[in-house]
Amino acid sequence: MRFLMMTTDTGEQGPPDEKLQMEMGQFIEEMSKAGVLLATGGLEPGGARINSSGGKVTVTDGPFTEAKEAVVGFALIETRSREEAIELSKRFWQIVGDGAGVIKQVFSPGDPMPGA
Repeated sequence: MRFLMMTTDTGEQGPPDEKLQMEMGQFIEEMSKAGVLLATGGLEPGGARINSSGGKVTVTDGPFTEAKEAVVGFALIETRSREEAIELSKRFWQIVGDGAGVIKQVFSPGDPMPGA
């Protein structure tokens, strides 16, 4: 099962200190060696919003001040269960400290959808 773990912006945060960088590096290395971590990265604060309505596609450049929560980072992981994904997320937050995030299962074409 694949999951997308997203970190949402929770306000002002300074650059990570050396201890945090070391702990996060070890966590990422451990997940990579175990074959759990498929991809990870930070996201630019602005981006572009794409809207399609009535056959017309519009593009609006960010940043979007009206957004209450913005995704600022992600990790794509592969685990045996949702519970395992949640445990990995808990470990992440124990390293990082305060913040918020979202975990969503990622489906591929042909995967059974929940409730289907």
